[in-house]
Amino acid sequence: MAGGIEIRPAHFPGRAPIDAYGNGGFRFAEMSHRGSLLCLPSGIHGWDVTDPLQLSVDNFTKVLEQAADIEFLLIGMGDSMRIVPSALKAALKEAGISVDPMSTGAAVRTYNIMLSESRAVAAALIAVEG
Repeated sequence: MAGGIEIRPAHFPGRAPIDAYGNGGFRFAEMSHRGSLLCLPSGIHGWDVTDPLQLSVDNFTKVLEQAADIEFLLIGMGDSMRIVPSALKAALKEAGISVDPMSTGAAVRTYNIMLSESRAVAAALIAVEG
């Protein structure tokens, strides 16, 4: 603890729709977060991925740990859509998770709709500036 401020890993313990995105972060549950997010059954977690080209199985440990509660994983790839690396796609498929890559904006909108329908959805969202 430095100067009375405790720095801890970003985590919101619940499911919430994403209210806004852009300017390098997201707003949800009357809070804001700078950086990328993992929206999982266990809550919303800060995620240290900034570039879709660096996606690997290691970035998805938390997702795979909660695979029993996730049917669909939306990956917000930033400003544009990119292909999911084959090793990551295989690991998610083996865990029973269907993966759908899209731009971050499309992923946020789709996540919010699926969440409102009480679907077993998770999202990995790379922050965008625009």
